[in-house]
Amino acid sequence: MTRTHRLLVHGSRGRMGLRITELAQSDARFTLVGAVDRDTGDAPSGAVDVIIDFSSPAGTIAAAELASSRGAALLVGTTGLDRPQFDRLDRLASDVAVLMAPNTSLGVAVLRFLTTQATRLLRDWDIDIVESHHNRKKDAPSGTALALAAAVKAGGRDLAADRIHALRGGDIVGEHQVQFAGPGETIRLEHVAVSRDLFALGALRAAAWLAEKPAGRYTMEDALGLSAS
Repeated sequence: MTRTHRLLVHGSRGRMGLRITELAQSDARFTLVGAVDRDTGDAPSGAVDVIIDFSSPAGTIAAAELASSRGAALLVGTTGLDRPQFDRLDRLASDVAVLMAPNTSLGVAVLRFLTTQATRLLRDWDIDIVESHHNRKKDAPSGTALALAAAVKAGGRDLAADRIHALRGGDIVGEHQVQFAGPGETIRLEHVAVSRDLFALGALRAAAWLAEKPAGRYTMEDALGLSAS
């Protein structure tokens, strides 16, 4: 019988944290052992196998300290981290499994993979990234847009900042498009999110995978068995 993973949700009062907590309670892969708020709140005592963090940059550091003290894997869905915060997660990965995912959508992981491959094949084409989100989203460009730019870089091209376009309006959940424009033709790779549940479900799938991994840094592509090579 498959062992259930002891899960703690960090940032449980946020929109994503609330939905992950709700879905985890009916997910046979997990036993929910705790749900704490972003920057405040004491984690329950006892063993934890994996922590999912959707909080704030300061909250992510608190989650990292908790993962270190409990020996738990950590999935970070929080965006807007600065270099010292990234460095802290790099150090943590020496001790536990760490997965950083600016977007936990399974489809976006595939989009990143396809973007890298297309960049390698279309070396002389112009590349632009366009992302749209609701008018309450603070960071622009989005973490996903930056991850797509990193996918372009993995394909051998550097994307200038002015080729990443951020739109904010209404209640758009999230739309990301990578456009490749060449002589006489254009290719567009696009992902459209219609429900936030897809991010929660993707986070839970990745967390179940991560809970069984040794210390190190991982990505959503790793969780799906994709390779950029």
